[in-house]
This record gives sequence, C-alpha cells and structure tokens, in this order.
Amino acid sequence: MNPDSTAVAKPVLIVPYVWIGDFVRCHSVVKLLQAQVPGRPVDIVSSTLCAPLADYMPGIRRVIVADLPRRRLGIARQRELAAMLRAGDYGQALVMSRKWKAALAPWLAGIPVRTGFAGEVRFGLINDMRHGESQLPRMIDQMGTLAMPKGATLPAAWPSPELKVPADAIKRWQTQRGLDYELRPIVTLSPGAVGAGKAWPPGHYGELARALAQDGASVWVLGGPDEHALAAQIAQAGGARVRDLTGNDLRDAILALAAADVSVTNDSGLMHVAAAIGTPTVAIFGPTSPWHWQPLNPVAAILEPPGDEAARQHARSLGNDAVAQRRTADVAVETVLASVRQVLKDAKKH
Repeated sequence: MNPDSTAVAKPVLIVPYVWIGDFVRCHSVVKLLQAQVPGRPVDIVSSTLCAPLADYMPGIRRVIVADLPRRRLGIARQRELAAMLRAGDYGQALVMSRKWKAALAPWLAGIPVRTGFAGEVRFGLINDMRHGESQLPRMIDQMGTLAMPKGATLPAAWPSPELKVPADAIKRWQTQRGLDYELRPIVTLSPGAVGAGKAWPPGHYGELARALAQDGASVWVLGGPDEHALAAQIAQAGGARVRDLTGNDLRDAILALAAADVSVTNDSGLMHVAAAIGTPTVAIFGPTSPWHWQPLNPVAAILEPPGDEAARQHARSLGNDAVAQRRTADVAVETVLASVRQVLKDAKKH
C-alpha cells in the first residue's frame, strides 16, 4: 500500500537504526518528507544515547526516547513504546531497520501505514512492504527509498543531513566546562570506532596530538566512556594542551565539534556528526569503503592507506569486502597532520 491522503495528513514517525552515524543520516529522510508534504510533523524514536542529536535537527518535532534491549525482544518495553506511539496518532511509520522487532511497536500501536523492507519475514508487521534492498548499495539509498512513494524514481542526490548548533549554546557549554579561554585553533580527535580495524591506533593519535600542540593548537579528545582510556593515553602523549573530553553525554561531543576548527576522526558516528555540523572533517578510513560510508556532507579530506588501487576501484561494487585487508594504521601520521595544517591554512585565507 502507498500512504493515502488520510495517512499523509497525520504526523509521520521515523524508527531509525540505533547507531550515531545512522541516526544522523536520518535527517536526510526528514528533509525528504518535508519536501513532499511541507509542514507535516515528523517525530523520531531514539535511544538515550542518540537523543541529543534530535535537538539540533531542523524539522523534527519530537523525539521519543526508548531504550529497547539489543539481543532480546523485550516485550514489556515494546508495549511501553507502543503506548507512547499510540498517543501520537501517527499516519505512517518508516521502519529503517530490517529486524522483526523494529516493526513490533508501530504494529502494536496500530499505526495504519508501516513502511519498511521485507527483512525478517515481517508480513503483517510491515504493510507497506518494499523490495530490492540488495540493489541499493548504500544505507542512505535504502533509508531514502523508504521515504519515497513506492516505485518512485530516486533522486540523483539525497539532501544532506544538517545539525544546527546555536552559537550561544556553544558559548555556555565552553563556560561550564572551563574552556572559555582555549587558544585557537581547536582540533578535536575522535579515536573511537565500532568494528574491527576501523580505529586509527592510539599511538598515531598521540603523535598527531603532540605535533598539533607544538603548532599551538588546543586539542580535545572526544568519545564515550569506552574511549576514556584511549583519551588518557593520547593526552599523556600530547602534553598539557590536550584535553580529555570523553564522557557519557553525546551532547558534549556535539558542542565540542561545533566549537572546533577541525575534526580528525575514524570512520565512526562522530565523523557524521562533525560533517553535519559543518566542521571541516579529516576522516581516516581503513577496511571500509568511503563511497558507501562517508558522510553525505562535504568533508575536508578522506584519507586511506596508500597503494592497493585495484581494491579502491572494486570497492564501489564489492563494498567493504574489496578493502577488508587494508590497515588503518598504514595511514601515516604525517599525512593526517598535513591535511589538518592545510585546512587551517585555507581557513586563514577566508
């Protein structure tokens, strides 16, 4: 079924993936929906982790926080979420994940149009079923397709995600964190990554931090509690101008990235956050394909291990399998440092 005029007149709900980068990509879907039906309210389900992102996404009316369990159904939690969704009187839910349980709460809530891919045999749970997921190589292509009418021709380019962080919010945060008088330029380092081999080594980040500090930059290390040990190692190597800003609240990283002059990051969620904010981003890739996973937003540089041109040429068709043997560690510190220095040099010209 395609959404009828009654469903389209009601608010629409996005049920996104749980990872930070994928949540950022959802803002492209918000923009698509609003271009199709201007003024239609768009709400989004979120984990506690990702919820701060929604505060900076234009066009999202409301974020519904629900921390559903990862490796079990969690029927009681699903019913709680369904009760919250029922109160929203939604006409349509876009279920981004292909997992069976991702569609359960929208079904329990009685949302009339539930759009998603076939996934784990979700007949009934999904009643606006889409097919051809395997022919859509990038996640943004899959997500964007769900926001389009069934059978519609896909656009040549998807709208870019956007995070708008007010300048006064940045200033207040710097004051609260005692960062009012940090000398510029400010360079953030995001050493965390989800997935084997995607993280540039902490020793490399330490060398980079030390070189940038010697250049006169203030260096902030960002991430969640899992990155605290990495940040301590990098700060020890980099010296007194390097600060560990890791913590439990993603909002700290968002505001730090908004305050920064350059962001250096692995292929990670904070890469997408930095790019959507508009902070010049130097992204380091290893065993993942940039064409598939880099931000839709412009970035300052995509840095890959040298050599292996054949793998790069095949990555667009084969995805990560074509570059799985690459080592992120083979991106030299000197290469990353040169990219950061070039970004800062170019900024001075404007």
